[in-house]
Amino acid sequence: MSERRSVEDILDTIGDDYARNILVALRDEPRSAKELAAVCDISLPTVYRRLELLEEHDLVTSTTRVDDSGNEFRRYECNFERTVISLADDAYTVRIYRSENLPGRFSRLWDDLGQVE
Repeated sequence: MSERRSVEDILDTIGDDYARNILVALRDEPRSAKELAAVCDISLPTVYRRLELLEEHDLVTSTTRVDDSGNEFRRYECNFERTVISLADDAYTVRIYRSENLPGRFSRLWDDLGQVE
């Protein structure tokens, strides 16, 4: 996929009302798809479709949990703090700012250093 198409896909995704409502609901705490459907007043299939798009663009992440009955479910959380959309030279750019803890940054830096030849 070209970079131009990717930017358009991200803009389409965050331009969707349902996706934005889900991101707002995930801003403060991780939630399951069922919780998101209830909080956002959106059908569960619609929630799953939007979560798939948001994960595809790395805007949300998920972890698998096990409830008290032993059933597995996924909890989703927002994977960024803010986005900046710019227009320059007749092209859009989208910058996604993520919060990353210091150990995570150090690990990524260490991994990057290991790849330098």
